[in-house]
Amino acid sequence: MRFGAWWARDYAYAVAWQARGLVTRVAPDAFLTGTGRPVVILPGIWEPWSFMQPLITQLRAQGHPVHVVAALRRNHGPVPEMAEHVEAYLTAAGLDDVILVAHSKGGLAGKLAMMGPAGWRIRGMLAIATPFGGSRYARLMPLRSLRAFSANDPAITRLALETAVNARIVSVYSRFDPHIPGGSELPGAKNVALDTGGHFSILAHPEVLAEFASFTE
Repeated sequence: MRFGAWWARDYAYAVAWQARGLVTRVAPDAFLTGTGRPVVILPGIWEPWSFMQPLITQLRAQGHPVHVVAALRRNHGPVPEMAEHVEAYLTAAGLDDVILVAHSKGGLAGKLAMMGPAGWRIRGMLAIATPFGGSRYARLMPLRSLRAFSANDPAITRLALETAVNARIVSVYSRFDPHIPGGSELPGAKNVALDTGGHFSILAHPEVLAEFASFTE
């Protein structure tokens, strides 16, 4: 029953914030001011930037300028392509000492960007519910964009083999994730398993923001 309640709450959260994203009148430029370390937001697959607005608002309130990579759109392209968009944004904006805050697939693109030519611009990444080891459900999915989360996908295999940047990543995930049953533990990273359930609603968990503080100490 507890898992069922987590599942229901998780999808209610996802539906609510997807719907709000369709009607929001807030422009991402509204979050660009601040004197703290710059933050770049990387949403998950099929998520607009506004899906992470509750977290964005809190980060901005702490004084961090928060950047949205418009080229990601709803992050449905291949992971390497999404990483290239992140690298291009960092270079064009002249950003460095950046903290990436990523959800789900966004964390895969973020890690790949950390491994690339613009990786020196990135201080670290807070990855939330990211399928670093893939998901065993992926092969059952009808869409190619979702089957790409298979543990055998070339992009995920490459990411698993490259461990040099893992020490600069904090991976936060739920004890029960209906989309990533194997969890999001990343060898060599700081792994934080929260005693809760969900793939989407974890974005609103207070411990997520608390773990962000480890990059600002």
